[in-house]
Amino acid sequence: MSSTDVRFRPATDTDGPSLARVIATVFADYPNCHFVPEEFPELDAPASHYAARDGRLWIATLDSDVVGSFALARTADADVFELFKVYLLPRARGGGTARAMLREALAHARARGGRRLRLWTDTRFAEGHRFYERNGFVRLPGSRAVPDASDTWEFAYSRPLDPAAP
Repeated sequence: MSSTDVRFRPATDTDGPSLARVIATVFADYPNCHFVPEEFPELDAPASHYAARDGRLWIATLDSDVVGSFALARTADADVFELFKVYLLPRARGGGTARAMLREALAHARARGGRRLRLWTDTRFAEGHRFYERNGFVRLPGSRAVPDASDTWEFAYSRPLDPAAP
């Protein structure tokens, strides 16, 4: 499987249950990482949620199955965008799909006047941290606690959106 096998499309509000399955599957790979639907109210209308934040959510599909997602929204700083909902099922990893997802998000942010991209990621997601660092993100000092069923702590990452970046 390669990134050319996976297709991206804008999410619709009916994608919530499929996206919930992807997130639950990814969380199951990590100790004490629990998917609790009530902690994800945005999945009731995911496309509308990100549109209301001046953003967009994309769905990654493979053979018409939802295998991942990523979202982008403008922050209070007009030229800073934040990346959200970056999930990819294990069967869709390793073929360049995550890199293609990031390229799409970067291009979208640049086209909308973005100069910086930031994100928060669970401290347990070490594979994701390596991916972000290989792709120009720098981990910022400190971490934050998330009051959820998994006792989540998150790291912040940031990177400039220079034209030469991937």
